[in-house]
Amino acid sequence: MTKLTRKTLCALALTAMASVFAGPVMAGPTIKFGHVGQPGSLMDKTVTEFAKRANEALGDKAEVKVFGSSQLGGDSEMLKKLKLGTIDLSLPSTIMSSVAPPFALFEMPFLIDSREQMTKVRDQIVRKDMYPAAEGRGYKIIGVWENGFRNITNNKRPINKPADLDGIKLRTPKGVWRVKMFKSYGANPTPLAYSEVFVALQTGVVDGQENPLAQIYPARLYEVQDYLSMSRHVYTPAYVTAGRSWQRLPKDVQKILIDTAVEMEPVALEYGAALDDELLAKLKDAGMKVNDIDRDAFIKASEPVYKEFADEVDNGQALIDQVRSLQ
Repeated sequence: MTKLTRKTLCALALTAMASVFAGPVMAGPTIKFGHVGQPGSLMDKTVTEFAKRANEALGDKAEVKVFGSSQLGGDSEMLKKLKLGTIDLSLPSTIMSSVAPPFALFEMPFLIDSREQMTKVRDQIVRKDMYPAAEGRGYKIIGVWENGFRNITNNKRPINKPADLDGIKLRTPKGVWRVKMFKSYGANPTPLAYSEVFVALQTGVVDGQENPLAQIYPARLYEVQDYLSMSRHVYTPAYVTAGRSWQRLPKDVQKILIDTAVEMEPVALEYGAALDDELLAKLKDAGMKVNDIDRDAFIKASEPVYKEFADEVDNGQALIDQVRSLQ
């Protein structure tokens, strides 16, 4: 054996020993991102694109894994899991009105009438007033996406004016203000988890429901509903929300997640607008009877809800006035 060969073998042996003592190379953390959207829904599209972009930027620092279709629970369950730190991100929407009072602003009917207005509201109101409110309850919002404009479906009749809702058993999300709103119109609102909606409609537990088209079509609600009334009564943002585990993430990982969530904000609005047009045509093709509503009649019937919000929520009237000024 030559002198050079002995040196080479010695170097190889030292390298091998160093790797043994160093242990295996540790991969970055897995970031669990849960949402309730079905495949093809707006939530599914936006979260999937977010994960793709974030993972490209993260490299081996961490990996975002997506769990849709309520795999990690409904919105209520996922908010609890965020608090416990057993999941890392979720995309709650209406339910945030039960977390902190200012979020009920987006429960007020006919307050947001365009995505352009929502962009201004997001930048001037949501970041300033609602981010701190969520943080005070143990949640960190890192971006504002979209669930969309909500419309009413049912099996009884077309909904043209509030009186047409009289006596209709209508599934709503578990937010107190949505229940108050539909009660004021004469409906019988029934809060249920989104994952329970199809069976509840199929079995007649409820007569109808209200959701964005980007939830109605992927959930195949056209199979168990006859009428679609294009009410656009409420616009619901979707909030990219973290919880207890956020502080355990390295700062550079946090920054990438925040930057990507904000980068996705206009993308989510574009996706939402495109899906509205595409899915309305598909729902008509599927046989749903589509009609518009008497918007003025509904706005007038909504006045008690606006008043109650102004009376019960700190700075409530000022928030309503500010949103209206941005129309």
